[in-house]
Amino acid sequence: MAEKITAIKGMNDVLPPQSAHWEWLEQQVREVMARFAYRNIRTPIVEPTGLFVRSLGEVTDVVEKEMYSFEDKLNGEALTLRPENTAGVVRAVVENNLLYEGGKRLYYMGPMFRHERPQRGRYRQFHQVGAEALGFAGAHVDAELILLAHSLWQQLGVRDVRLEINSLGQPDERKAHREALIRHFEAHADLLDEDGKRRLYSNPLRILDTKNPAMKPVVESAPRLLDFLGEASLQAFETLQAILRSNGVEFTINPRLVRGLDYYNLTVFEFITESLGAQGTICAGGRYDGLVEQVGGKPAPGVGWAMGVERVLELLKEQNLLPAIPVPDAYAVIPDMASLPVAMQAIQQLRMAGVSVQMHASATAEMGSFKSQFKKADGSGARYALVFGADEVAEGCVTVKSLRDGAGAQEKKPLAEIAQWANRLQSSD
Repeated sequence: MAEKITAIKGMNDVLPPQSAHWEWLEQQVREVMARFAYRNIRTPIVEPTGLFVRSLGEVTDVVEKEMYSFEDKLNGEALTLRPENTAGVVRAVVENNLLYEGGKRLYYMGPMFRHERPQRGRYRQFHQVGAEALGFAGAHVDAELILLAHSLWQQLGVRDVRLEINSLGQPDERKAHREALIRHFEAHADLLDEDGKRRLYSNPLRILDTKNPAMKPVVESAPRLLDFLGEASLQAFETLQAILRSNGVEFTINPRLVRGLDYYNLTVFEFITESLGAQGTICAGGRYDGLVEQVGGKPAPGVGWAMGVERVLELLKEQNLLPAIPVPDAYAVIPDMASLPVAMQAIQQLRMAGVSVQMHASATAEMGSFKSQFKKADGSGARYALVFGADEVAEGCVTVKSLRDGAGAQEKKPLAEIAQWANRLQSSD
């Protein structure tokens, strides 16, 4: 026997019946996106490495140590499996000149890849839903993106999710804050861990996002970016808060919220839950007005967020909000091979009428005993068994047997009238 090949650690199969929960969540996302008039975009999983180095920042954790990058043996191109998709969406918008006729509201769903130690809610291949609004300036669009995510939580019935917001201001404001941060951390260099010392001059803002509890005092006493914001940045932040309040969306201002990627400016935000332990951020984003120009387009504003699908599914499971696994409406029992042509014609008509029918099949060319087929029918979860025995087919009928009423009630139905009784078989009745 050949050696068994297994999946790469941290890259997981999504198998039935749990895959039905993924499909259900994706459908909820599509419904909410449609209500906000966001349209689907699908970009390649593999992008030029330079796209992420340029957009995310050379000294970010993602670029420094988490990207799956390789050289294309065909032509020597430097390629990377996408670690996030905002940069890819912006690249697609610029390359295809999508902003020529005005701004675009877009959303995506798909896998991302980061080389890190797998743990609950944090995998090497993980999946995200994202929403991006490109070509629109103003805090009202930032608020719209937050309301979009908030509406999704309402649609899903999710509880105990809190919203944190902050403003990173504009580049000149961040520059002044950066200089103040460096002076502060230089004065307390003995309190910095190795990661903090490494970032002191390359990206001191990221020190504020440390997860090291020993550094909490020096971080808490650091200069606040909000104190360096000018009038326009403060006004944008106030507008955002006013819109959220008017829509009943609760939030807290977290002056240490910075996000991990270099392209953000002004509004940043995170939706956080306490139900998933350390991996509590389930959706995060912000404004990135310089990114379009960074990837080669004409200057245009942008704002968006990304949601971790695995984490949201974990949260839904924790809160008992996942729907029941779907089952077929009916299971076709066909004990006589000679009945197959008639039975499969009737089954196909039922399927075309919207009835979910699972047909019995076995590992051999034979159909199996009547008893074994009924055992499979019961195990399928179907409400009814459709029996296409020799006697039924000879009479032009099928026996419809209830599998869930406890009494096993059954009656014969003429095959010629399938369209008239098909709806009764649907489990939604």
